[in-house]
Amino acid sequence: MTLIGYTMMCEQAGPKQLVRDVALAEEAGFDFAVISDHYFPWLDSQGHAPYAWSVLGAAAQATDRIPLMTYVTCPLRRYHPAVVAQKAATMQLLSDGRFTLGLGAGENLNEHIVGGGWPVASVRHAMLEEAVEIIRALWTGETVTYRGRHFDVESAKVWDLPDTAAPIGIAVSGPSSCRLAGRHADVMIAVEPSAELGQLFDEAGGFNKPRVGQIALSYDPDQKIAMQRAMDQFRWFTGGWRVNAELPVPASFEQASRTVRNEDIAARMPCGPDLQAHLAGIHQFELAGFTHIALIQVGGDTQEQFITWAATELLPALRAS
Repeated sequence: MTLIGYTMMCEQAGPKQLVRDVALAEEAGFDFAVISDHYFPWLDSQGHAPYAWSVLGAAAQATDRIPLMTYVTCPLRRYHPAVVAQKAATMQLLSDGRFTLGLGAGENLNEHIVGGGWPVASVRHAMLEEAVEIIRALWTGETVTYRGRHFDVESAKVWDLPDTAAPIGIAVSGPSSCRLAGRHADVMIAVEPSAELGQLFDEAGGFNKPRVGQIALSYDPDQKIAMQRAMDQFRWFTGGWRVNAELPVPASFEQASRTVRNEDIAARMPCGPDLQAHLAGIHQFELAGFTHIALIQVGGDTQEQFITWAATELLPALRAS
């Protein structure tokens, strides 16, 4: 059975609300929860960007059973991989083994803040491969010195380690990242319902491993309000990841998405009260072979309404299908 997750979307809610919402999602019966890790929102209208790792620590204490996952953290610029290894080990301890470390090659939007320029995709993938090697080495409990092309580690050791290391997921969007994930990941992560990504992951060594997808929804009893909210806060995502990974600030996404139309949003995201439309969007990921699907409800102030609707209508319908 496909597992259905809830997304703590850091770009659209503050830290206390994110923790409250994931506790509600656990009560509502969601199977797992993921969290975005941003320094900026995509658009100013979203209005938030708290520190995801602090939220995760609080969420681990506010919940009892729901698995938690970064979707995703970039261990290339803002965070050195040695620090990510320590943070993730601590999260696995705090959550009693419920944590998955989702990693990706990042977006300029969040990583440019520390300077040093934004590498091209091929360099970012090489950096990510080194980062995973460093993280796994530190999780052995040994003292690690590492000399790579992109990263150095000097006599580092993570002192507090769980009995079982967190699984590592890697985000994919094309052949290069699928090969990287197939070699190094325990879990494949993607945001488009593409069976081809899963096939490439399998061919590179990922056969029979979990794959986690994510879909944005704009549920509201009023179709017009749902569409307006999606246009206001989520029109950025129509640009695709090759564009979204490169733009540096929210104003760039404002400019890049200024010609997006309602029909563009409707083609990419279920909007409104129609349960069948939401089910159809989710089923695209099921048909593409995803074992886990995380749902994003657009709009920080609509989460409680969405979770109640999901508990009473959406989740039962998905589990009956």
